[in-house]
Amino acid sequence: MPETSAVSCSAIPRPTLERLPRYLNYLRTRRAEGCEQTSSSAIAQDLKLTAIQVRKDLAYVGSGKPRTGHSVSELIDQLESFLGYDDAKDAVLVGAGHLGQALLAYHGFADYGLNILAAFDTDEALAGQRIHGKPIFAADRLIHLTARLGAPLGIITVPAKYAQDVCDQLVSAGVCGILNFAPVHLTVPDNVLVRNVDIAAQMALLSSSLRELHIKRDS
Repeated sequence: MPETSAVSCSAIPRPTLERLPRYLNYLRTRRAEGCEQTSSSAIAQDLKLTAIQVRKDLAYVGSGKPRTGHSVSELIDQLESFLGYDDAKDAVLVGAGHLGQALLAYHGFADYGLNILAAFDTDEALAGQRIHGKPIFAADRLIHLTARLGAPLGIITVPAKYAQDVCDQLVSAGVCGILNFAPVHLTVPDNVLVRNVDIAAQMALLSSSLRELHIKRDS
């Protein structure tokens, strides 16, 4: 495939797709440091990858000039456009507890084209409040208000036993993508995408990896 042709996200290998945001974060940092030009070799060296891998990854977004280098700003624009970060997507959050409020407070979502419009919770004491500038509504208004807002994305931060019911309501409201922080498998129609963020599982993997590392060091 020519390095100057871009393709859709669905045609990209998952490992490559997962690396693209990493390149974007790196390039944004470099631009903030005053860097205007870079190369696949420089990116690879800083990110502990190979230059061949970086060139292949960037070819998917339509970035060429592997020998003459890349304009940092142009490459950022290409990555943002390809990943959809230049097209803000609205979302609603369900579960305004500790994790939910932490997500509401995170301003970095704007860098990735995500705008949380509102949150919902079963705690009646939270209804009517604004947390980190976001309005909190009662859970029984979830379907109606989400449909009215036209939010295509939903974020679930409720306990596992409530997650499927919340998911069903989001789907009924017209949401087509769900970011799920609840440690449970969600059943959705074929036209709805779910991305799971299992913090406990990631911590378990990290703990296991650290244990293996210690064993190797002691052996």
